[in-house]
Amino acid sequence: MPVLIGTSGWHYRHWRGGLYPCALPARDWLGYYAERFATVELNNAFYRLPEAPTFAGWAEMVPPDFVVSVKASRYLTHVRRLRDPEEPVRRLMERSRELGPKLGPVLLQLPPGLRIDLDGLSQTLRAFPEATRVAVELRHESWFEPSVRRLLEAAGAAFCLADRAGPVGPLWRTTDWGYLRFHQGRSRPEPCYGRAALGTWAGRLAELWPETADVFAYFNNDGCGCAPRDARRFASAVRREGLSPTRVPPARDVPLTAG
Repeated sequence: MPVLIGTSGWHYRHWRGGLYPCALPARDWLGYYAERFATVELNNAFYRLPEAPTFAGWAEMVPPDFVVSVKASRYLTHVRRLRDPEEPVRRLMERSRELGPKLGPVLLQLPPGLRIDLDGLSQTLRAFPEATRVAVELRHESWFEPSVRRLLEAAGAAFCLADRAGPVGPLWRTTDWGYLRFHQGRSRPEPCYGRAALGTWAGRLAELWPETADVFAYFNNDGCGCAPRDARRFASAVRREGLSPTRVPPARDVPLTAG
């Protein structure tokens, strides 16, 4: 199983002196990151969808094997709340397709207060081009019922597994590839993850998917430089389960920071 491991974003000033050398200009961070990781989740697209030339520029900065997962704009998920999704989905795909073959899954993270809306989710998933991989992070507990699982399975969309001091919601496998997000661990310093928690998640992936499946795993706990360090530790845990993680930095490159 190729487990693609990265972080949710790369542009964190408090990673200077940790993942990034102090003298490295911020404009070079993505290229430096992409030499050490094989994937990133574009988290800032949620707050402001970049223009097409920006996506094209990023594609030129990373190696051919690099994969960019894109978090959908909050205009679709939090402002429209899945209503009339066609135009925002079209705009998202028109711009992000400038990544070319480096475009990975699209993540739909729904608001924590948005209750189950099967029609809205179904309409949104249908708005995406057929070949697009879409992962859905559901956060209100009303979504965690069999009808939602069946909808995701029928649409070929991945139920996004998530961890915030433990699993958030059920451990569903709804398609032949997977998506996992780490938000906050229980270790010190906060919000880092401990080795035991990471090992447990590696075991879950091995149980849920066959060796041939693609599973994307991203660390969103950027504080103190936890995300790059935990990504490296997770790669080791995944390897112990007999799975194949993508590249991660050497230990000396991912010290924790104070920020």
